[in-house]
Amino acid sequence: MIDVTLQDRVGVITLDRPEKRNALNIELCHRLREAVGSAIDGGARALVITGNGTSFCSGADLGEVYTADFRDALYAMLHVVTDAPVPVVAAVNGPAIGAGTQLALAADLRVAAPTALFGVPTATIGLAVDPWTIRRLALLAGNGTARAVLLACEQLDAQRAQACGLVERPGDVADALAWAAEMAELAPLTVAYSKRVLNEVFEPELDVKELDAAFEGCWASDDFAEGRRARTEKRAPRFEGR
Repeated sequence: MIDVTLQDRVGVITLDRPEKRNALNIELCHRLREAVGSAIDGGARALVITGNGTSFCSGADLGEVYTADFRDALYAMLHVVTDAPVPVVAAVNGPAIGAGTQLALAADLRVAAPTALFGVPTATIGLAVDPWTIRRLALLAGNGTARAVLLACEQLDAQRAQACGLVERPGDVADALAWAAEMAELAPLTVAYSKRVLNEVFEPELDVKELDAAFEGCWASDDFAEGRRARTEKRAPRFEGR
């Protein structure tokens, strides 16, 4: 499910579940979180996260996405990626949908192949992403693009993602590795400090109790249950807004 290698001072973490297009389940989230720690403990001064096959990460495994355990595992993993004391580069080699976009957002930098695709289609299935994800998407891609992605469920191809600032560079995994290798040669304490300040200045811990309550409300709603039933019954959901 996860392949971890160390190339000089760059830890390469590859999602290896191609039969599911690298969809995240609870086990994969746990393994990815552990892989970040083990790569850093092994001496990595930069990380590259990518996917095996034609997809970066197709999203959450629909067999588990509606469970609280999956949600807990997902957000624990995302914050480990974001809080890693080394630069993290997402080499987006193909579609990164839903939780795949969240994983790309959790990285510090994104390198996208021409086949990359980003989207957060939670409104089509009655789910919701947390306030952190929405804030980070708006910070990186701009408020207008974030609204299009979240409110209209638009998808961004690699060209549009780079144009709005979500993607820093075009390229493949080799390009991401080369960039990460450059960063791995920089002063690690300075890089870790700069990353920490950027995270705290632009993404401060705010009092978001009402937002968190609204987030939890989505997961406890009738629409959530309807989205789950519709998937089981293989039909389009009928949302009532309650």
